[in-house]
Formats: sequence, structure tokens, C-alpha cells
Amino acid sequence: MAKWGEGDPRWIVEERADATNVNNWHWTERDATNWSTDKLKALLLGLSVENEEGTCEVTEVSKLEGEASINNRKGKLIFFYEWNVKAAWTGKSKTGVKYKGTIEVPNLSDENDMEDLAISVMMNKDEPDTPLLSLMKTKGAEKVRQALGSYVDFLKTEFTQGMILPTANGVAKVPSASQSKAKLDKTQICSGGSSSSAAAPANAGVKIPTCKFSIRDTFLTSPADLYRVFVNQEMVRAFTHSAAAVEAERGGRFRLLDGNVCGEFTELVPDEKIVMKWRYNTWPCEHYATITLTFVDRSSETELKVECRGVPNSEEEQTKEGWRRYYFEAIKQTFGFGARLF
Repeated sequence: MAKWGEGDPRWIVEERADATNVNNWHWTERDATNWSTDKLKALLLGLSVENEEGTCEVTEVSKLEGEASINNRKGKLIFFYEWNVKAAWTGKSKTGVKYKGTIEVPNLSDENDMEDLAISVMMNKDEPDTPLLSLMKTKGAEKVRQALGSYVDFLKTEFTQGMILPTANGVAKVPSASQSKAKLDKTQICSGGSSSSAAAPANAGVKIPTCKFSIRDTFLTSPADLYRVFVNQEMVRAFTHSAAAVEAERGGRFRLLDGNVCGEFTELVPDEKIVMKWRYNTWPCEHYATITLTFVDRSSETELKVECRGVPNSEEEQTKEGWRRYYFEAIKQTFGFGARLF
């Protein structure tokens, strides 16, 4: 019999944070299907490519059939995912002629390497020939491949937060990263990633410390014009200088800054207020802050008050800086709404 303190660490009862299943040593499973559906849509919608012939953009994810899950066995994470993806794309030539087509990915799974993934790009029936099809088959397909690769990376980093439970001293055991083609030989990839701003793991037994704060700015425009900047997809793309998907309705989702920011509109009062669930993709899985934008008419300018609740403590300064840089300053520079910051 082993001496006290020298036994297998999985049986050291006094160190376990939740009094059961030390560090999730025994088999645990997390269903990633719903999360994956949202993530795949967010990454694919709005993808665009352009050349001298015109532009093409992914406008709809019409089919997502499959499932995904993560299993933890003795400190190793095993990933299962298998998807059949179908999306629609729209092309627009320099002369203004529009074309429509589809993209199909029949077997996005953990058994296939990303570089070998089959991506089929086609025109819709009865659509005329166009050089834009070649654009989508080359640059477009490559962007789709990159987006699907990002999904796998997020699955193995963002969604795995909390799969390895912390011990009583708050330190989680995180196994090293490794990969294998065989499904049952898949092992865990580091859940924390390389981001120094990653917040505490999110799981049922660990509370995430959060904070609330507000920041304000003034813009040389009307409340109506400033409100429209946040809900009009083309205007969002303009000030973020990147692909964006915006569904400006209650319950509508948004994704911008190459998928680094996403969320959902929970309340829209035209020209007065926007309330949304909002998150950076580096935050613990499925953790959202509540962001309230209030537009106040100050005669020749508009005061914008941004109230943030539920921001992870470790993300407070980054979130403040992000709003100032990627929203306030970018909007002023893009639309000429420059005004005094206070």
C-alpha cells in the first residue's frame, strides 16, 4: 500500500474542488453540437473574396448536419466531430451582374486532415458561366478551408475550457497538445491556447469573476445615424474593415472582426438603445457579457454610453480598449464622426 501522499493523484480526495471525479479523471463527455452549429455559421457567413472580375460572398449556411463532442479520459481530451456542410454564395461582377452558387463540404471530420478536405463549389442550375466561379473554386474554397480549420481550433481550445477541472488551489492540470488521424487515438490539445488574456475556465463547478463598467464618447452626428452604424451590415463591414454578419432584429446574431467578436441582439429601440449578448472568442466557452448602448441627443452631436456587465475580470482593460479602438475610433475615422473623447 502506498504511503500517505504518495498514491495516484486521482485518489487524493482532499484536493478535489467539487468533491467528485478529481480533475475529471474518469470519463466525462461534453456535447459540442449546438455550439459547433453556431460557431460554423459565424465563421462561414460573410466570407468574401475579390479580384478584377468582381466579388463573391458566402451569404447563407443552408445545411449543417452532424454532431460533435469532447470526451475526457484520464486527463486526455478525445475529439469527435463529423459534419456535412452546405452553403450558398453570391457573386457580383464589376458590371453589376449577380450570380448564385453553392459550396458543399461532405465530410468535415476528425478522421480527415484539413488540407485533404473535399470542398465542392458549383453554380446554381440555369446560372450563366462566369469567371467568378473560378475565383470561388480557388480563393473562395481556400477561405472556407481556413474557416473550417478555425472551427476545429476553437473546438480544441475555446470549447474545452473547464474540461480539466481545477484542484483546490485553483490550478488546472492541462495535458500537452498532440494529434492523430485515428479517431480513438485523438488526444487533448492545450485548452488555454497562447492568449495571455484568456479568462478563468468556465464549467459547472467554477465561478468566473466578472465586473461591470461604463465608457462614454461623443460623435458628431445624429442618434439615428449612429444607431444605424451598429445595425447595418455594410456599415459594420466598413468600420471594421473585415467581413461581418449582422441580423438587426431581436434574437438576431452578429459576427465581426473576423469572428473575434460575436453575439446576439436582445433589445433594439431604434435611434435610442441597443442591448446585446456580446463576447470575444477568447472568453470561456458560452460566456457572454451584456452590453447596453444608449444614444443621447446632444443637439449637434450624440453621446453614446456603453454599459458592460458580466465581463471577466481579467478581460476588463482589454474590453475597454477594444471598444475605444475598434468601435469608437474606427467609426469616427470611417464616417467622419470625430468628436471629443471624455
